[in-house]
Amino acid sequence: MTQNRLKGIIDMHIHSAPDIRQRKLDDLQLMEAAVERGVRAIVIKSHHVPTMDRAAIVNKIVREKYGDKTDFQMFGGLALNLSVGGLNPYAVEAALKLGAKIIWLPTNTAENHLRKSGKDGGVPVVRDGKAVKELEPIFTLINEYDAVFETGHISAAECFPVVEAARNAGVKKIVITHPEFHIVGMSLEDQAQIVRDYGVLLEHEYAQPIGGGVYRLNLADNVTAMREIGPEHFIVSTDGGQMQNPEWYNTIKIYIDYLYDAGFTQEEIDTMTKINPGKMLGIQ
Repeated sequence: MTQNRLKGIIDMHIHSAPDIRQRKLDDLQLMEAAVERGVRAIVIKSHHVPTMDRAAIVNKIVREKYGDKTDFQMFGGLALNLSVGGLNPYAVEAALKLGAKIIWLPTNTAENHLRKSGKDGGVPVVRDGKAVKELEPIFTLINEYDAVFETGHISAAECFPVVEAARNAGVKKIVITHPEFHIVGMSLEDQAQIVRDYGVLLEHEYAQPIGGGVYRLNLADNVTAMREIGPEHFIVSTDGGQMQNPEWYNTIKIYIDYLYDAGFTQEEIDTMTKINPGKMLGIQ
């Protein structure tokens, strides 16, 4: 592969340092790697704190150091975990005012995530088969700021009523976060149905944890889903940054090479790596 395969791509899901958990690269190392390879944009994500303010500082450094030699941008968002008060519209509003592009539903403190990890508690998003009312002001804010609504680590069963409520509230940009992750647990049939019913995008990642700090390469399953449902409904992201996985720039390289080797066309790969994420971030 040449570096040209990474030119112009967008990765909407990367974990970077500083973080509570040790990460492979920090924000500035990610920026340098992305600029060097002609990457258009990346989104940094934390399970614990907002990231759009960190991204803003990185973008200032990019402008001062590189000027018009690059169009690279870093973006951030907010995951609605217990560390920010769960489904907290005040935290959402502050994040959006500071430039957050993505609001994720709870991830590692989602009620579903904790339940499937054998623990109690967590942030609920569904009661009696319906999306909780606490989501309503959050949907209003996401609409107002034209942000992306992502489903985080809620279950496949929860995704349907939550996405329905979001669509009914007028949310336009909806992404199902790593539906292949066992904590989410979406079957191919579930993924196809939620695309048919609500026109969402499916974000499939490089690898997924299977317990005990072990990650399993997810690329073969991703290709199966893309062929079954259609690449026009997908976003290619890495969910990279773990110490157990390669550096981000190698995970995205491996991922995109795999798609080429699997026979996807340039147009299909561009749709998944540039066009769809670009639409979500408003930088197409």
